[in-house]
Amino acid sequence: MSTDNTRHQKKMQHRKEVMDAKIAAAQDERGVLLVHTGNGKGKSSSAFGMVARALGHGMRVGVVQFIKGAQSTGEETFFRRFPEVDYHVMGEGFTWETQDKSRDIEKAEAAWEQAKKFLRDENINLVVLDELNIVLGLKYLDLHTVLADLKQRPAMQHVVVTGRGALPELIDIADTVSEINEVKHAFKAGVRAQKGVEM
Repeated sequence: MSTDNTRHQKKMQHRKEVMDAKIAAAQDERGVLLVHTGNGKGKSSSAFGMVARALGHGMRVGVVQFIKGAQSTGEETFFRRFPEVDYHVMGEGFTWETQDKSRDIEKAEAAWEQAKKFLRDENINLVVLDELNIVLGLKYLDLHTVLADLKQRPAMQHVVVTGRGALPELIDIADTVSEINEVKHAFKAGVRAQKGVEM
């Protein structure tokens, strides 16, 4: 074995020992709250990747989409095929399109009522609250009520919250927070939203 390979093997052996110790120390098993935020593309896409993963494990999933709803998306069309997925599109489009704050608040409140049904159902293993960060940032929902409902969900239920501008209070109670940052985006170069990529 070459000197380079020997060094590599020793390095990987050490890394394995470190990782094995971390895995052995992680003994808790419970539902986790994940937050996907940031200005980059891929927050909802990541959440729907988790829906596919959950389905692979035979889990039941509840989806509530806030804000979105003006046009059908590929993920909605696809996941509605599965009886294990209870899918609700509760918005009417982006706020600059709807231009009706009272109507937007009404739709957000109705969406939260559906979300609460999922958050109280121990048979729902994964709940996706798509674009919830947006409506919280706009103060369309009471933050303290939302946080309380999230905390009171069944012990083994996982929740994914997406959207730009996650509030510090939500980040504080989350177990995993990912910030997706934009480096480049085709839209800024004049490329319209593409099926299978943005919708």
